[in-house]
Amino acid sequence: MGLAATKTRTPAPRRETSKSRGGRPTKSAAIERDQRLIEVATRLFLDRGFDATSLDAVAEAARVSKPTVYSRYGDKRGLFAAVLRREIARWLAPLSAAAETQLSSAADISVEARLIEIGREMLNFTCGPDAVAFSRMMTSQAINFPDVAKLGKEEGWLKAVATTARFFDHLVAQGALDVDDTTIAAEVFLDVVVGHTHRMATFGTPMEFKAAEKRMRAAIKLFLAGAIGPADRTRSAPKAAQRRRPSR
Repeated sequence: MGLAATKTRTPAPRRETSKSRGGRPTKSAAIERDQRLIEVATRLFLDRGFDATSLDAVAEAARVSKPTVYSRYGDKRGLFAAVLRREIARWLAPLSAAAETQLSSAADISVEARLIEIGREMLNFTCGPDAVAFSRMMTSQAINFPDVAKLGKEEGWLKAVATTARFFDHLVAQGALDVDDTTIAAEVFLDVVVGHTHRMATFGTPMEFKAAEKRMRAAIKLFLAGAIGPADRTRSAPKAAQRRRPSR
């Protein structure tokens, strides 16, 4: 995915970690140390990529000993999994917040408008540069480290589907949506709304946000109406009047 140039920095003095009487870091100090390690590792993975990031470099940048990093995460794969888990949680938070907001919105707001707001949030966090960079790294490492791919699926995709399905359950209970299987509906919704745009960004051909939102709105209309359209219109429309695919 290419290496990003990093600025030369003056090494910061090693922090004094608060320790208990037994010589081990206090609980608060250990939490602060782990947060610092994850922050540093995240930046290095994004700047250098997976292969060019070493645990030694992470330890030096985080100002902790190498044995501390190895004892905490085992190896680079374990550290990457910890970073990925936190990033996925960050990406899912806006989806959950958007779903909760739309559930509490005024009853006169259409389902389409609610889904557009959720779709807009999804575009913002799934197609951002950090999300795309981690998606590329996870894809490139999936063959060698299938547990990383499993983590991405279970912590990312499946939780996003579950969150969206719960939102659809509420809409069904309100009579605003008629869906038999909300899990399948959630999978289809996520794929058609942001799947294409995210894939293009991962391939290095990101869409402008305006174009991506236009596509998202069209996808939501198709999701709600279905590609066939109302049954009565389909039966009554003569073949000659049916829409033809525009020439390209």
